[in-house]
Amino acid sequence: MPVITEIDDLKRIYRRRVPKMFYDYTESGSWSEQTFRNNVSDFNDIYLRQRVATDMAGRSTASTMIGQDVAMPVGLAPVGLTGMQHYDGEIKAARAAEQFGVPYILSTMSICSIEDVAANTDKPFWMQVYTLKDDDFMQRLFDRAKAAKCSAAVITVDLQLLGQRHKDLKNGLSAPPKLTAKSVANMMTKVHWGLGMLRTKRRFFGNIVGHAKGVSDPSSLGNWTNESFDQSLDWDRIRQFRKMWDGPLIIKGIMDPRDALEALNVGADAIIVSNHGGRQLDGALSSIRALPAILDAVGDKIEVHLDSGIRSGQDVLKALAMGAKGTYIGRAYVYGLGANGQQGVSDALKIIHKELDLTMALCGRRDVKGLDRDILLVPEGFEGRWQ
Repeated sequence: MPVITEIDDLKRIYRRRVPKMFYDYTESGSWSEQTFRNNVSDFNDIYLRQRVATDMAGRSTASTMIGQDVAMPVGLAPVGLTGMQHYDGEIKAARAAEQFGVPYILSTMSICSIEDVAANTDKPFWMQVYTLKDDDFMQRLFDRAKAAKCSAAVITVDLQLLGQRHKDLKNGLSAPPKLTAKSVANMMTKVHWGLGMLRTKRRFFGNIVGHAKGVSDPSSLGNWTNESFDQSLDWDRIRQFRKMWDGPLIIKGIMDPRDALEALNVGADAIIVSNHGGRQLDGALSSIRALPAILDAVGDKIEVHLDSGIRSGQDVLKALAMGAKGTYIGRAYVYGLGANGQQGVSDALKIIHKELDLTMALCGRRDVKGLDRDILLVPEGFEGRWQ
């Protein structure tokens, strides 16, 4: 294993080890991928103010997210198909997050089920849910999360229908992967991945198959998925979900101040400014550009977190200094998972943490909870406030 010092090191190993369809699933966006690219590049437009001759001793990255103590305000975002990146991937990612002391959010479209993850971890994780038409399935999903002692629910509101992702369509993405001549030829070159997959029986969507009406095996999943996402979703529907779940509630996928205020009105405890990693509306603002206007709209009435585009501890620091109270990594930890399983996710967290800690020190700050915009140099016109 080469020396790992940055997230890109993990990404290079990940690309070599994981089949192309699953690498492309992670490393792509919708349509022209403009928003996917801008999520990352727009962080580079924000500069940091270096300070010297300041006391750097006794630094702390410890904080809270929705009242829960965290080693740093960085969670593992919900990512579908994680168990196809590495065998039992959701379990391994959750264990790494637990050991590090940060939140792990399990996707509804995970390979390992809620029960699988709960049985293989010691501390509560968070559960992400999509907005589906079937009330019975939704209630049972929330009930299963409660039974697993999940400490928060994250409702994703930006996927009423699926954004067109060209690479997934061309690759014939599925779980388990369809055995075509092309996919088999590629998988045969991924020996490390293949040997791992032979060690597990978890190869399909564990939260769906056997739990949703009409989905008894993987072959019936496609039709159910296409028909189940609720295109008529509105804020009254989200209020119904709020009644189904009486614990801490986070709403993910907010990109407009008006929607942030609606989330506040339905009783959410936090919102996540996110454009789904550039995988839904291509041409939308990057999350970091959308963040300031949303913060201005809600003030301190609700906790605001940020997702999409974070690849380093410096990105984390910039989001926190702008006013976010929490951040999430998705692709950055998936690179680690595909590269080296649980250890790879731990490596990704350690890299992010070290970059956050050192950058904070060089900006003259000792406590992550005390970050503010004074350490940032933001170009005029950067913030997404156009009329």
